[in-house]
Amino acid sequence: MRNILVVVGLLALAGCGTDKPVEVKKKEPTPEVFKAKMETSKGDIVMEIHRDWAPRGADRFYELIQEQFFNETKFHRVLKGFVAQFGVNKDPKIQALWRQLKIIDDPVKEKNVRGVVTFAARGPSTRTTQLFINLKDNTDLDKDGFAPIGKVIEGMDVADKLSFLYGDHPPSGSGPDPKRMELEANGYMDRAFPRMDFIKTVTIVK
Repeated sequence: MRNILVVVGLLALAGCGTDKPVEVKKKEPTPEVFKAKMETSKGDIVMEIHRDWAPRGADRFYELIQEQFFNETKFHRVLKGFVAQFGVNKDPKIQALWRQLKIIDDPVKEKNVRGVVTFAARGPSTRTTQLFINLKDNTDLDKDGFAPIGKVIEGMDVADKLSFLYGDHPPSGSGPDPKRMELEANGYMDRAFPRMDFIKTVTIVK
C-alpha cells in the first residue's frame, strides 16, 4: 500500500502556508453537469464534470475556467502510465492569490480510474488550482481523499501523447521544482523545460 505521504508528494502541490480552506463565492451557479473543452498543444481534450461527484471541486474548476485561469498553462507533471497534471497560472502574481484560496475536501464518491479528472492536494483541505487526469486506473488514491470531479469523454488519446520527457518533480525526477514553478510560473518553465506541452484555452461547451 502506498504511504499517504508518498502519494501526496507525488501529487505535490496545491497550496503553501497554513491558510485555512475557504468557501469562495462564484460568479454564477455551477451547472450540475457541464463540459469543458481543453485545447492543448497536442489536440483537444473534452471533460464532462459532474457536480454531484464533488461539488466544491466542480465549483472551483468552473470558476477557474470562467476566470480563464488555465489559458497558456503547462502540463508540468506528466508521468507515463500514471497522471498528467496541470494548473499553475502563467502569471506568478495570480498564482499567489489563488494559492491562498484552499477549498474544503469533498467526500470521495467516484473511483480514480483511467480518464477521470481529480484535484491534486498535499493533505486534507489543501486543494487550490491543480488537477490531474488519470492515465491509468489509480484506485489506490481513493482511500487518500482524492475526489474525482469528472472524466475525459473525448481526447484520451491526446492525453496519452502529452510529453513525459521531464518526469516527476525533484528529487524523484528531472521535472520542475514545485516552489520555483509556483513563484516563477511560465518564465521558469519556458526556459528550463521548453518541450512541455501546454493548454491553449479551456472553455465551457454544450
